[in-house]
Amino acid sequence: MGYRTNELGYPNDLLASRSIVERGNFALIPPQGLVKNAIPNFDNCEMTILATPKLGAAFVDYLCRVLPSGGNKKGFGGNGIETFIYCLEGELTVTIGSETHELTSGGYAYCPPTESLKFENKSTENTETFLYKKRYQEVEGYAPYPVVGNSNEIPYQDYEGMTDVGLKDLLPTDLNFDMNFHILSFETGASHGYIETHYQEHGALMLNGEGMYNLDNNWMPVKKGDYIFMGAYNLQAGYSVGRKGALTYLYSKDCNRDVEL
Repeated sequence: MGYRTNELGYPNDLLASRSIVERGNFALIPPQGLVKNAIPNFDNCEMTILATPKLGAAFVDYLCRVLPSGGNKKGFGGNGIETFIYCLEGELTVTIGSETHELTSGGYAYCPPTESLKFENKSTENTETFLYKKRYQEVEGYAPYPVVGNSNEIPYQDYEGMTDVGLKDLLPTDLNFDMNFHILSFETGASHGYIETHYQEHGALMLNGEGMYNLDNNWMPVKKGDYIFMGAYNLQAGYSVGRKGALTYLYSKDCNRDVEL
């Protein structure tokens, strides 16, 4: 899939990296250099921790390779923590409360902060997933609920009036939710309409293509497998370039809430 390309053993060249980390502002993290982490309750899982509060994020993103018979059977999140899982490749059985769902590539599940997310790989092949967690920002009269779907079944809508940029909302946009996940796709040569500057944060995983991305007025090449953290007020925008098809990425965004003081 291109999300994990580290190889064990001696280096083949001079040690170098495309990674750029500006804590609290932005980070570009390519697959090369990612390390595995052992985390309790994630059995037979190869975990990579991406954005965290130590980087400046108010959320945590992970890459999780779930090996056959692996998963988290005790539960991920709950007790005020909302979670989200996206199946990049493979098959996964997900349980939220009393409901069980089968995810395939492009499948996803949102688990509200009142429940914990459980999952298991019952297949004979590895399953590649993207995981997210954040403390839910409560507002009286609003409460989120479980959502399960598949991004391949959601049509693109034109993004801000541009027919060569498509957007998919993976979660409902109502005020019960304090965040959302989207997929944004730029045909070759397409770009944002302007360089964005806003309060909300993003964690973005490149799913396809190649492009140039502006992070705080630094233009950087990006491609499938790269991960980007965009902090509050970080200047941001992208172009799709190259011969790898549309630049497409999955990203989170906090929304629907006032600023807490």
